[in-house]
Amino acid sequence: QSQLVESGGGLVQPGGSLRLSCAASSLTLGQYAIGWFRQAPGKDWKDRKGVSCISSRGDSTNYVDSVKGRFTISRDNAKNTVYLQMNSLKPDDTAIYYCASFNTADCSGLVASWGQGTQVTVSS
Repeated sequence: QSQLVESGGGLVQPGGSLRLSCAASSLTLGQYAIGWFRQAPGKDWKDRKGVSCISSRGDSTNYVDSVKGRFTISRDNAKNTVYLQMNSLKPDDTAIYYCASFNTADCSGLVASWGQGTQVTVSS
């Protein structure tokens, strides 16, 4: 499986935007669905919640209700990278964001590999 590395996190004011990237070190990234998860402050890593997922070819995406209309997931398999564009950020979006690869081409499988996470803080 790929080694995944997230980037793009940081501190942003409410209403602001960030774009997270998830880069893979292996050429096999394009065969798997990729998801974004987040761990809220004070929560255990086991309590990470799914935010969004994109199929291997990018033709299917899904989002948790709380981010629909604000976040957009996309991928560039030629660059082995998946993105999460986050707009209209709210303080409740503050979390450590992780990307993960599934063991299937669609988002119905199991997570096979995790990135190390990137911190997103939404605060004025």
